[in-house]
Amino acid sequence: MRQLVRLSGPLSLVLASLGGLAAFLYPFLLPAFGIEPARGNQLAVPLLFAVLALLSVAVLVSEVLQAEQHRGDAARFVALLAVLVALDAALRFVPSFIGASPIFPLIILSGYVFGARFGFAMGALTLLVSAILTGGIGPWLPYQMLCAGWIGQSAGWLPKRHGWPRRLLLAAFGATWGFLFGALMNLWFWPFVAPGVTESAGLYWTPGMSLVETVRAYARFYLATSLLFDGTRAIGNAVLLLLLGDPLCVILERWRLRLSWYPWQPLDETG
Repeated sequence: MRQLVRLSGPLSLVLASLGGLAAFLYPFLLPAFGIEPARGNQLAVPLLFAVLALLSVAVLVSEVLQAEQHRGDAARFVALLAVLVALDAALRFVPSFIGASPIFPLIILSGYVFGARFGFAMGALTLLVSAILTGGIGPWLPYQMLCAGWIGQSAGWLPKRHGWPRRLLLAAFGATWGFLFGALMNLWFWPFVAPGVTESAGLYWTPGMSLVETVRAYARFYLATSLLFDGTRAIGNAVLLLLLGDPLCVILERWRLRLSWYPWQPLDETG
């Protein structure tokens, strides 16, 4: 029974992550499994998956917080998380440039230093708090929270380096997610763009399209509408992490050592 309880947390995280991923990728999954919604349900299906995205992010954040509570680190975890989320959410007020935003580097660095669980909570809650502060609450918010959470989570899986290797690693990681964030976020509204428009339009998804047609249509849509914005976001992430990533990592590592959390130690200057 104890083993079952221990496995329930990771299992719920996996299931919630899969549910969130399905909420993004359902236009590709439906034709892959041979599912074609009824013609009167073009909007019902995206709305259903939007609810799935919201439920997924709620489960993921709650499981992360419960895991830290069971470890006995809940108070320190929440205190540091609250400080970093508040700082990063305030960066939302910094003017962005064609898609570039300063909020992503701190999410990446937090996940890198404090680990994948902390990184997911940091990303998801930063987007939630910043949306409340800026009035950016809408059906896109659960998707933004999932994407930002995955950014912080995957940053926690990066190998630990020091100096210029770390700068370059973080810059490349930030640039990659600059494109991935936009490519994933497009999917929340892509099925809504032109419901009922046939595949001859070349850019839009409609129920009944084959998997190949869906991939081609989305590729054209992405290149035509999102590549410029995602490119500037990727460049902005890379530049900020290249310039500030290493010194900010040092500061966050000192916080981590004072809190005596995670087992890995930063490499010394000779490492």
